[in-house]
Amino acid sequence: MELPLVGILAIILYLTTSSLLTVRLVRGPHTGIDKNWVMVTGFCAILLHAGVLYPALFTHSGLNLGFSNAASLVGLLTATLLLFTATCKPVENLGIPVLPLAAITIGLMFTYPAQRIIGIDASSWQLDTHILLSILAYSILAIAAFQAVLLAIQNHHLHNRQPGGFIRSLPPLQTMEELLFQMIGTGFVLLTLALVTGMLFLEDIFAQSLVHKTVLSIGAWCVFAILLWGRWRYGWRGKVAIRWTLGGFAFLMLAYFGSKLVLELVLQRTSGV
Repeated sequence: MELPLVGILAIILYLTTSSLLTVRLVRGPHTGIDKNWVMVTGFCAILLHAGVLYPALFTHSGLNLGFSNAASLVGLLTATLLLFTATCKPVENLGIPVLPLAAITIGLMFTYPAQRIIGIDASSWQLDTHILLSILAYSILAIAAFQAVLLAIQNHHLHNRQPGGFIRSLPPLQTMEELLFQMIGTGFVLLTLALVTGMLFLEDIFAQSLVHKTVLSIGAWCVFAILLWGRWRYGWRGKVAIRWTLGGFAFLMLAYFGSKLVLELVLQRTSGV
C-alpha cells in the first residue's frame, strides 16, 4: 500500500520533534528552542497520525486490530500520553526515542498491512473497554520502560563520576525515580483493570488462542506487583528497579505483540481479539 501524504507529514513532524528535543537535551535548556513550540509540533504529528490510522482501524467489517494497526495504535497512544504528561512533568526527553518509533509504526501500517477483524456483531462496550484498558496499560508501561533506560544511563554516568554532557540537562536522579514509579503505578492499575475485565467479559480467557497472552500478561502483572511491593517495603531503587521494570515490560511485549505475531503470521488467523 502507498503511504498517503498525511502519513508522510506525520512521520516528518515526529522526526522533527524528536530532533528538536535531542538538540535541547545535548545543548542544554539555553538553546533558544522553546519547549512549548516543540510540543505543538509533536501534537500536530499526533493529529495527523490519528487521521491516517482511523480509516485503517475502523472498517465496514469491524475493528481491524491487525499487528501493524495495533502497533500504530500503541505508538499513537504512547506518543499522546507522553506529550500530555510532558506539559506538566519533565519527561519530554523520552520523546527522543518514543516519537521516531511512533513514526515507524505509521510506515509499518502500509508496508506490512495485516488484518485481524473484530466483527461488528462480536463487538460490545465490555470488549471495547477491555481492549482500551489493555492498550492504555501497555502504552504507559512502555513509557516507563523508556524512562528506566534513561534512568540507567543517568545512573551509570553519575556512579562513574561523569555527570557532564546531556546528563546535566536531566532532572535529579531522585525525581527521575519518582517519575518512573508514578508511571509504573498508573500502568499497574490499568493492567489490573485490563486483566479483570478480560476475565469478566471474555468468554474463555484461557482459550487456546488467548492462553499465551493471558499467562504472559499475568506474569507481567506479578513482576510489577513485586516491584511496587519492593519499593514500598524495602525502598527498591536504582538498578533493581530498572531491571524489574524492563523485565515486566518484556513479559508484556511478548504477551501482546508476541501472541499477535504467532496468531496472524504463523497461524494465519484474521478474526477475534
